[in-house]
Amino acid sequence: MVNKEKRFETIYTQGTSWSIVIDNETGVNYLVHDTSITPLLNKDGSIVITDVNK
Repeated sequence: MVNKEKRFETIYTQGTSWSIVIDNETGVNYLVHDTSITPLLNKDGSIVITDVNK
């Protein structure tokens, strides 16, 4: 069976270049800029993780 829910969800955009995307399976937040992607980091350097309900 195919999972119909989106794995990645855009939660914020700024202009046409910047966005923040959440992986709905892991909760990891990513900063996306054009063709680049990197995990979004907290002030202490840890990865931003959003609690996701599975």
